[in-house]
Amino acid sequence: MQAPHPDWLRPDWPAPARVHALCTTRAGGYSRAPFDSMNLGDHVGDDPQAVQSNRQVLQAALQVATPGARPIFLQQVHGTQVVALHPGLADGAVADACVSTTPGLACTIMVADCLPLLLTNRQGTVVAAAHAGWRGLAGEGSRGVIETVFKSFSAQTLTHQAQAATQSIASHALQDTDSRHVASQTLAWLGPCIGPQAFEVGPEVRAAFCAHDAAAVQHFSEHAPGKFLANLAGLARQRLQALGIAQVYGNDGSPGWCTASQPSRFFSHRRDSAVLGGSGRMAACIWLG
Repeated sequence: MQAPHPDWLRPDWPAPARVHALCTTRAGGYSRAPFDSMNLGDHVGDDPQAVQSNRQVLQAALQVATPGARPIFLQQVHGTQVVALHPGLADGAVADACVSTTPGLACTIMVADCLPLLLTNRQGTVVAAAHAGWRGLAGEGSRGVIETVFKSFSAQTLTHQAQAATQSIASHALQDTDSRHVASQTLAWLGPCIGPQAFEVGPEVRAAFCAHDAAAVQHFSEHAPGKFLANLAGLARQRLQALGIAQVYGNDGSPGWCTASQPSRFFSHRRDSAVLGGSGRMAACIWLG
């Protein structure tokens, strides 16, 4: 088996030992330019054989930690739909988030500027991942992809707690059935995305977030007439905090996390597509061992 490439990111967070997670970079694969080298997207125009080889590299890396583990790839559409992973689920389910309680089934999100979000609980019973571009993050009304994935994640967590509970009616057992308590026990990790120094958007994007929460204005800075720079990671953190998820790790909006400004390490759809004609995709994975 092939260990994860040393350039890949490993979340620095206090997750339980049975929870495993990683985020690939450009390094360690077989694709040629402009997809060089670890492109995992099968929809971007890359050689299908190279993509398959790259996916095998990723699966081998997962299996170092958990024999038999496999990534399950979604067909992401910048929406808010969530799918629960199960052993019979093949790649290609149309969704932008997924939840897993089955050891070895890795929630897998592809990105190349959008924000990958990983979730687990302190009990190590449920994991989830979401693809949070601005459209999915903003969602419609008060429900974006973070709200929908947490609803599913919370339901799975409460189901596990109910199954493990005794007949006791002690107050702490009752408290464990409250979704607010689930949020307090949830850990979130934000991976690399296009940073606030590079993500130029129009006023309609700013308006979509501010309509949900006027405080979102702090994550936009005027860049030019009618143009704003948006802090995608900051907007995600605000949404997580509104749900009661305060333990958030990873991307803080600093330059080291920006996909657009580091062409040697990260794919960037916005940076690469216009100049090179295409961009590869990285993957963030989380799974139970």
